[in-house]
Amino acid sequence: MARFGGSNDSNDPNDFDVVLPRIIPNGSLDQIIFRVDALHWIEDQGIPVINSPRAIERSVDKFYTTALLSQAGLPVPETVVCERADDAMTAIGGMLADGGEVIIKPIFGSMGHGLVRVGDAELAWRAVRALEQMRSVFYIQRAIDHGGRDVRLFVIGGQVVGAIERTAPAGDWRTNVARGGTAQPIEAPFEWRDYAIKATRAVGADYAGVDILESRTGEPFVLEVNGIPGWQGLQAATGVDVAAAIVELVESRVATHRGLAGERVHA
Repeated sequence: MARFGGSNDSNDPNDFDVVLPRIIPNGSLDQIIFRVDALHWIEDQGIPVINSPRAIERSVDKFYTTALLSQAGLPVPETVVCERADDAMTAIGGMLADGGEVIIKPIFGSMGHGLVRVGDAELAWRAVRALEQMRSVFYIQRAIDHGGRDVRLFVIGGQVVGAIERTAPAGDWRTNVARGGTAQPIEAPFEWRDYAIKATRAVGADYAGVDILESRTGEPFVLEVNGIPGWQGLQAATGVDVAAAIVELVESRVATHRGLAGERVHA
């Protein structure tokens, strides 16, 4: 709740040393805009927000994330984002032409919710028609044959602190641990660690979970950057105290902020 004006104005930014958003709950467009705008307002008062609202906005939007990853020179799956159903079907037809499959995703969403994987034009048309009636944006991506496995790398303060290989449950292709996938620790190749750090930097995040798929031919693709990542599965698999590492990052940022504030006072 925010209160302005009158005798009960209680919005003193000095009440906070730092803000660490851990969730942007689902809601109406008004509710989501209000929540993110509140983070922007707090940051504008000089209070560190980790991750910043700008980074959160970028990472929750699959279009924006993919555009930034591609712009940063990172390998991403072939992707088309459009508003017209005809354009969507043209893109899908091109991807299906070589016998592959496509994944139709919501622009916003996590943990594998709302994803549709199709290898047939008729089934794709049904999905597109349903989304068209909802006035959705079409996010269409060539499916990567990854054998039901992917890698989640956790980046904090510009360093990869841990990595896990996730395996999809039987009968599913989604690897999310929250959906029944299993996880085991791995030592990620240097190239993948570099990709994860660059992907986190591309969205402007201080910490993030970065998902990388490896095709059956050994080609890696950066799929997503989660700016409000969970870490229970990774911490359980690797033994890395992710929470402590994030607290250390937050404390460092607060100390830097206080030092800069002190310099401004004495300037």
